[in-house]
Amino acid sequence: MSASLHPIQVIQHKRDGLALEDSEIHAFIQATTAGTVSDAQIAAFLMAVLLRGLNPAELATLTDAMRTSGEVFDAKPLGTYIIDKHSTGGVGDKTSLLIAPILAAAGLAHSTSAGIPGICVPMISGRSLGHTGGTLDKLETIPGFDTQLTLLRFSEVLRRCGACLIGQTPTLVPADRILYGLRDHTGTVESPFLITASIMSKKLAEDLNGLVLDVKTGSGAFLRSDAEARQLAQLMVDTGESAGTTTVALLTDMSQPLGRFAGNWLEVYECVEILQGRRHDLSDDLIHLTNTLSGWMLFLAGHAESAAAGYALSNELLATGEAWKAWLSIVAAQGGDTSIFDNPRAFHKPRASVVLTAGSSGYLSSMDCTEVGWAVQRLGAGRARPGDPVSAHAGIEVHAKLGHSVQQGAPLVTLFAEEEALLAEPLEMLRATYTISPEKPALSDLIREVIRRS
Repeated sequence: MSASLHPIQVIQHKRDGLALEDSEIHAFIQATTAGTVSDAQIAAFLMAVLLRGLNPAELATLTDAMRTSGEVFDAKPLGTYIIDKHSTGGVGDKTSLLIAPILAAAGLAHSTSAGIPGICVPMISGRSLGHTGGTLDKLETIPGFDTQLTLLRFSEVLRRCGACLIGQTPTLVPADRILYGLRDHTGTVESPFLITASIMSKKLAEDLNGLVLDVKTGSGAFLRSDAEARQLAQLMVDTGESAGTTTVALLTDMSQPLGRFAGNWLEVYECVEILQGRRHDLSDDLIHLTNTLSGWMLFLAGHAESAAAGYALSNELLATGEAWKAWLSIVAAQGGDTSIFDNPRAFHKPRASVVLTAGSSGYLSSMDCTEVGWAVQRLGAGRARPGDPVSAHAGIEVHAKLGHSVQQGAPLVTLFAEEEALLAEPLEMLRATYTISPEKPALSDLIREVIRRS
């Protein structure tokens, strides 16, 4: 930062509730990327933003400063409709692993059709954060899968496959990579302004035409109340629209793990099963949400007359195996070993496991899904500190969903870990949060509402 503008001044201005000037925000983010401010100063800035918030101009400037902190992808040479999806994070939330091949299959199928543009899906994803899993950690359980591609290689895979899934490399939105890693350990994950700037800086760096957002609400979301989640959704939609990207947000329920598994390889396995045409009843919510999000993306991209028609097309691409072919193409193009999908369950080799059983008969009526996420993290699937390794094989398999009837002694959850000693605490966490009641509970809709531009 310049001699006349010290990082402490920026922190103090925001701490005291003042609106930051554009120059202050740009200077602080540039210094963050250059490494001339300390982690302690960045942490103080994040806490000040959490406590004081940002006005629309500050949020737009912070998002733009982060977006331009490194390289920015130029998608125009691809000559297709560029669209992506992002989730605010949840337990067992693995829809990206299904949506990317679904949209890629749709784009390849219609790339030569008159009047229908091709589709490319550039997904820039993150790692585990707090109690939620990370798409990159899941993908990297596939032997050889490379998530750290250069932008040139990124473009080549997109042109060839129609989708590519990468992380925040040192040259692509580096400011977010730094802030993202510290938010998890400074108690600032929940700030809607920091979430908006983080998500939208990455998405706008992809040079998108369209964006669909999955904003979680409920006990497993960073923002648990519908009102807070709605505020975040509207902030992101308005930020995207003001930057020229057609943006839609869906408010979705995260009161329990999505699908059948939570963990890194386990979630890849569940998606592979679905892509191969093997659908388990406990994955119905995952498939429904996937088709809903994909349906909106196909609608925005001009491949369906409505979101409902897009839903039907998404489900068809899953059922016919076209999405499975696209998945294999993407994995191979990013260096992954596709032979493990010949017997994907056999690849799961945890060293220890234990089953939580129902203490009484009745209906599974409630749980704190955040607590479930922390249990998964402590089994080894998440991180205690930035840079910590994660286990490919740690996680849980759920045997009952909310509202299901269970008998005393029936399995509720199976826990997996690399060491026997890692099982005890997560087992007790799950035992304490799973509630069985004599009456069937009222359940929330998975899709709460759709939010468009203000």
